Amino acid sequence: MIMIKKGGFRSSSKAISLFAIFLLLVVISRPCYASRSFSSGEHVRFVSAASMIKKQQQQNVNNKKIAFLAKKNSSWIEVPRGGSSESAEHADFASSIVEGGDDKLSGGALFMVVSALKGLTSYMEGPKADTLLLLFTTALNTPLCRMIGTSPILGYLILGLLFGPNGYNLIKDIHTTEMMADMGIVFFLFEMGIHLDFKTLMSMRRDVFGLGGSQFLVTAAIIAFIGNMCGLSMAAQIVIGGGLALSSSAFVLQLLKDKDQMSTTFGRSSFGVLLLQDLAVVPLLVVTPILAGGGGGLAAALGSAGIKAVIALTTIFMAGKFLLKPFFNAVAKTKSQEAFVGAILSTVLGMSFLTEGLGLSNTLGAFLAGILLSETDHRHHIEKEIAPFRGILVGLFFFSVGFEIDLQLIRSKPGLVAAIVLGIASLKAVIASALSLLFGLSKGTALRVGLILSQGGEFAFVAFRLARSCGILTDDLTKLMLTCVSLTMGLTPFLDDFGAKMADALDARPATNDKKGKFARKKRV
Repeated sequence: MIMIKKGGFRSSSKAISLFAIFLLLVVISRPCYASRSFSSGEHVRFVSAASMIKKQQQQNVNNKKIAFLAKKNSSWIEVPRGGSSESAEHADFASSIVEGGDDKLSGGALFMVVSALKGLTSYMEGPKADTLLLLFTTALNTPLCRMIGTSPILGYLILGLLFGPNGYNLIKDIHTTEMMADMGIVFFLFEMGIHLDFKTLMSMRRDVFGLGGSQFLVTAAIIAFIGNMCGLSMAAQIVIGGGLALSSSAFVLQLLKDKDQMSTTFGRSSFGVLLLQDLAVVPLLVVTPILAGGGGGLAAALGSAGIKAVIALTTIFMAGKFLLKPFFNAVAKTKSQEAFVGAILSTVLGMSFLTEGLGLSNTLGAFLAGILLSETDHRHHIEKEIAPFRGILVGLFFFSVGFEIDLQLIRSKPGLVAAIVLGIASLKAVIASALSLLFGLSKGTALRVGLILSQGGEFAFVAFRLARSCGILTDDLTKLMLTCVSLTMGLTPFLDDFGAKMADALDARPATNDKKGKFARKKRV
């Protein structure tokens, strides 16, 4: 057994390393030493063979690189036999990537950048791109519209038209976007319910059941009569009359809130009409499938709808009285924001799904949930936490309305579309204004109520699509109605501004006359 000291081991390892390096140098330089023993001719032949081998190896490497790049871009290998100017350009481009120092690096970097961009584009397609586009739209629309001096609602409509299926088709998943937009209306009605309590709601019964009921019945009857004059079937008359009698809660309430008009007589009357219209959606949607079958069993269907409504309302009020208040008190004690937001979302969606599952409007359940929670001590906290969700989702609803505007239909039938849009707006404005006067509103307020309720509603989309699926409306008629309803929504901000100016003029005229009369009496005295 050989024993080696620690220092001796280190010196021996250094010696072995130096010896290995020496052998490596000898092997590398061996051809040069060996060539000295050759004759001049043999030396030339050896060098030529070595250089040819080296060139062949380099060519093989280049061919492999070109083949790799050709897999990524097939146009580089589509070169006809015999060559051409185009093939020469491809060959030069490929050679520039695999030969030369800086050219090789720049070509490789360009290829990597292009590959990375293609991979990123493929990864972002579908829901990811839709989500980012919608979020950027909600973030930038309002600031840009305020810079221009126009309503953000119009901005959403225009962007929905541009990005939707009738525009550049940037939004791919239209169905999911529309489902999220429907949730915006649910949260909006929930927030409106928070601002009301039972005493306030009972004080509005004249506006809800009196003015609202009259507006819906009279408007639906007149539009159905016009449909009869146009040769529509009885089922189509009922569906179109009832659908066009509805107004847009999302558009009207958003305008009222932006202008702080909810507490005024004008705002309360408009809101009361909208509440009755939400209730009127229920029998309209119940009757539509029955009309498709000839109208048999109508009484039984309406009776069933009434029973479902009683069940839904009883369940909601019992839950609100015995469960909601202790539930929110327990969650609030934890002082956890995520727990409190979760409680709000579960309540809103649960009530909404309950009423929708029983055949009622989903917005009705959300609105009633808001009224119940308005009686609790957490009213302001709930309103603060739900506001961001409501704002984004309502923006998506306005955005989705732009999907229904068919530019090709407008270009092919501009006169018909314009006549229907102006006819709907003017007819509904006249009826609502006249009924508002009969219910004791001033001329200016009645005019504003009529103009702000003159558009078609979001539930008209639901009613018309249901009628199309049941065979009551044709595809062309449904598309025409949806486009016209969407355009009436776009007119709402302009009509509301016009109504405000006209109301100021009408309300100021009597005051001016009274002042003149007093001045004349003083002068005569």
